[in-house]
Amino acid sequence: MSTHSASAPTGPSGPGRLPRRLVQLYAGLALYGASSALLVEAGLGLEPWNVLHQGLAELTGLTIGVVSIVVGAAVLLLWIPLRQRPGLGTVSNVFVVGIAMDGTLALVPDVHSLTLRIPLLLAGVLLNGVATGLYICARFGPGPRDGLMTGLHRRTGRSVRLVRTVLEVAVVATGFALGGTVGVGTVLYAVAIGPLAQLFLRVFAVRPAPVVSAVVAPGQPERAILPG
Repeated sequence: MSTHSASAPTGPSGPGRLPRRLVQLYAGLALYGASSALLVEAGLGLEPWNVLHQGLAELTGLTIGVVSIVVGAAVLLLWIPLRQRPGLGTVSNVFVVGIAMDGTLALVPDVHSLTLRIPLLLAGVLLNGVATGLYICARFGPGPRDGLMTGLHRRTGRSVRLVRTVLEVAVVATGFALGGTVGVGTVLYAVAIGPLAQLFLRVFAVRPAPVVSAVVAPGQPERAILPG
């Protein structure tokens, strides 16, 4: 699974926000896996990392969800030399997305008609954008693949855009060579996911909790109140 370079609004969220953030994290990760499964069912092209996952699944006979977990764990090991620190969201990403993907694939019947595959593709891309907004705004750490991208950016001094492009071209090419699906859905995803993610980052942002300082006298202007 790939997360995206758009960043969530920053700021303190307060202990009272923790339950909402946890719900957002796991709902977002589960929805991400489900949306990726819809793209698999549509059969019109996958997002870059899932092209690789599908190709490896074809090669090994494992399910695409299990391959996603194995690849995610392997990528997480690459964080060690890059001195990246995983968060709860990073570790959860490895497992929840793959489990949700396989669960959705088991529930959704196979479709062969193009009139059904196109709506599945569109729904998958849209829900992927919703999922991205949910889990990034929860602010529990980047996914393993995004952490690899930002870690390489810091260690090499190359731009995030260049590092991401090289990584994604490499995984798409490798996945395609192994039998992963590349098609119009891959192009649509690449074009649409940025604007969709940006939209839903705004929708699901966890706003900072109001902070009231006990040392501020009544009637003092709000702009003078400093966060604790």
